[in-house]
Amino acid sequence: HSLVAVDEDWNALTPILGWRDRRSAAAAEWLARRLDAEAIHARTGGFLHPSFWPAKLAWLAETEPETFRRAAWFVSFADYLRGSPETSPSMASTSGLLDLTTRGWDEELLATLGLDAERLPRLAAVPLWSDAACSNAGAGCTTRERAALMVGTSGAFRVLYESERPQPKPGLFLYLADERHVVEGGALSDGGNLYGWLERTLADASGPLAERDPRDHGLIFLPFLGGERSTGWNPHARGAIHGLTFETTPLDLRQAAYEGVGFRFAAVADLLPDVREIVATGGGLLRDPDWIQIMADALARPVSVSGVAEASLRGAAVLGLERLGHEPPDAPIEKVVEPRPERAEAYRAAREEQQRLYDELYAPA
Repeated sequence: HSLVAVDEDWNALTPILGWRDRRSAAAAEWLARRLDAEAIHARTGGFLHPSFWPAKLAWLAETEPETFRRAAWFVSFADYLRGSPETSPSMASTSGLLDLTTRGWDEELLATLGLDAERLPRLAAVPLWSDAACSNAGAGCTTRERAALMVGTSGAFRVLYESERPQPKPGLFLYLADERHVVEGGALSDGGNLYGWLERTLADASGPLAERDPRDHGLIFLPFLGGERSTGWNPHARGAIHGLTFETTPLDLRQAAYEGVGFRFAAVADLLPDVREIVATGGGLLRDPDWIQIMADALARPVSVSGVAEASLRGAAVLGLERLGHEPPDAPIEKVVEPRPERAEAYRAAREEQQRLYDELYAPA
C-alpha cells in the first residue's frame, strides 16, 4: 500500500506514505462523498480508506499541490527500490486503484483525482508479488479452504485461490496474486505492534494467560491503536479499554488485548465461510503460545501452527519456483492448537460484548 512520488530523475519527492499513515482520512471521506464507495470496492477490491492510494493521492494533491504537480510518477516503495516505473498486476492491485476486471488503472478514480495513467507504473509481466500473496504461498495456504492467520507488525486473515472473475465481498479486500489467482481477506492495523506496545507500556505482565478465563478481568479491548481496517474500515476508530477498575492488573490488560485481536479476526473469518483450516504464521503470533491458544478459543476453531519461520520469504521462493515449472515441497505444520470447549461460552459472550461496544462507539447513525 506504500506510495512514493518521484521526479523524472527518479528522485523521491515525498517520504514513504505507508499503510499506517492516517493523514488522508479526510481525503478518503471526500472521495466517498463524490463516488460510489461500494462500486469502487467492487471494481478494485480496495476501499476509500487512508491505507490505499486514492486517499493518499487526493490528500497529496490537496496539501502539497506543487509536489503533486512535479511528480513524474507515483509508485510503491518496492517499485521505487527497483528503479523502474513498471509493476506487476499483483503489486498494482494492492493500491486500491486497479480495476480487477480490465487489469488497468481505474478510469473513474483517475478522473476524480485529476491524474493521468501515464504517471502511474506501467503494468508488465514481471515476477513481482505482494507481501500478501507471498505470505500465503509460503505458509501453504493456497485454497479457499485454508486461511493464513498472520500477525507480523499488523495482522491479516487471508485466503489465496484460483479465480477467473474476481468478486470482492463486503468488508474484505481482494487483490490479484498472479494471472489466475487472487488473495482475499481482512487486515488489522494492530498485531505485533500491539504486542510491542504492551511490552513497552505495561509493568510485569507475565503469567499463564491462556489459563485465565475471559470473565476474570471484566475488560473489553478494542484493538484500534493503529486505526481500523477490516471489517468496518473506519479511519477514525481508535483503541479503547472499557471496564477498568483499581483491581485491574497489567496481566488483565494483556489478556484483554490478546482476546480483542482474536475477536476481530473472528469477524473476518465469519466473512469467509469456505475456510476449513486456519494456519497461524508471523513472528508477532508465533512468539507467544498463549496468544495462539487464545486465538483458537476466540475463533472457536482449531489453529494449525506453521513451521515456517519467514512465510513471505519462503513464499517469494515458492512463487518463483512455480513460475519456472517446479513444484516446491509442502509447508510444514508444527502442531494443532484446539479450542477448549469449556471456554466456548465465555469467549462467545466476550466477543458479543466487544461488538456491542464497537457498535455504540462507531456504528453509523
